[in-house]
Amino acid sequence: MTQTQQPERSRTFSWSDPVAGAAHMGRRGGLDLLRAMIAGELAAPPVMHLIDMGRMEADEGRVAVELTPQEFHYNPLGTVHGGIISTLLDTAAACAVHTTLPAGVGYTSLDLNVKFLRPVTVDSGTLRCEGTVLQSGRRTALAEARLTDESGRLVAHATSTCLLFPLP
Repeated sequence: MTQTQQPERSRTFSWSDPVAGAAHMGRRGGLDLLRAMIAGELAAPPVMHLIDMGRMEADEGRVAVELTPQEFHYNPLGTVHGGIISTLLDTAAACAVHTTLPAGVGYTSLDLNVKFLRPVTVDSGTLRCEGTVLQSGRRTALAEARLTDESGRLVAHATSTCLLFPLP
């Protein structure tokens, strides 16, 4: 059996030193930090370049991120890999929590519960993922994220619990 390969595709990207951005954690409030990244005053984290995440918006308790699906996001079934979708949902939910934190408080995700509702392909158009804080306490915060396609159809949903802790 002879197998025919289509021309190979390639992709190149660059990023800034993530340690420089991490140095601002704890020194600024979460909303201020995210808005500085959006304005280009601070470098975006490398993962945003890795998956080619686009525009970001941040307000108190709410974050939205966008991604235009590309072939390099695909799994062997010819749809966007669930890990890419989960990364968008985790980013929006966790960053929504981040917007509510004062300087000196950090967070980490404790869980991410994802529901995949429909397949995503390049034909889905630009995806928009909105994260919202549902409840925030002294030690944990609960957030949700909704991922919609360009037609506004819900393609995935997630809830996330974040652990809140003082930063040194």
